Amino acid sequence: MKISELKVAFAQVQSDGDPLLATYQDDPRKGVQRLLQQTHRRLERQRLAVAAFQQRLHYEKELWHHGIEYVAGVDEVGRGPLAGPVVVGAVILPHDFSLVNVNDSKQLSDHERRSLVPLIKQAAVAYQIVRISPQIIDQVNIYEASRLGMKQAVEQLNPLPNHLLVDAMVIDADFPQTKLIKGDAKSASIAAASILAKVARDDLMIEYAKQYPEYGFDHNDGYGTASHLQALRQFGATPIHRKSFAPVRDLGQ
Repeated sequence: MKISELKVAFAQVQSDGDPLLATYQDDPRKGVQRLLQQTHRRLERQRLAVAAFQQRLHYEKELWHHGIEYVAGVDEVGRGPLAGPVVVGAVILPHDFSLVNVNDSKQLSDHERRSLVPLIKQAAVAYQIVRISPQIIDQVNIYEASRLGMKQAVEQLNPLPNHLLVDAMVIDADFPQTKLIKGDAKSASIAAASILAKVARDDLMIEYAKQYPEYGFDHNDGYGTASHLQALRQFGATPIHRKSFAPVRDLGQ
């Protein structure tokens, strides 16, 4: 085969034991040897990715092994921004879930997250996305608003979960639950929830940017960047700003 043909063929190889690799192992052409090396490196990356993904299913597998059918991962996005809601995702994954790229949303690009959202929704046994408004955040504080959103999200799942895996919180809800610090990097269920919540909130802030173009919400997601703070000083707070957060609260002082 020509090297151009081999490039296409090697791209389909999914195992080091593929006969195609053995057939060309001793081919003297430098281009072929380069393709062999690239293929072996790709397969090694795939093995490592699968192993890491299986580790992120550790808590789910333990619970499933003990007969707990529906395990929900729960995570929030948007605790730190000065504007916009906090958004919570809750996801129940099936026992045969196999989307290897599902990981902590912060470790994924915007394109990767957006590509995964429809796949997660299609694969999930159930999912919910809940928004808690800036007004509620101002009333109860951001921590309690996040807990409230988590409670609402899990209680709206159908079927209801038998156990919760929660990122760094305990929810005021009548479900057995496990609190995992940095849970979005330790649990595929929490990671899936974080991806759904992140993309949902990003989309919302993009829409708010059209309504309030001076603040750059489509770029800063509501966080207190220098340009955002300058816009606050120049134009004042919008209805979606969190009035209890210091830079907004201190505007008129």
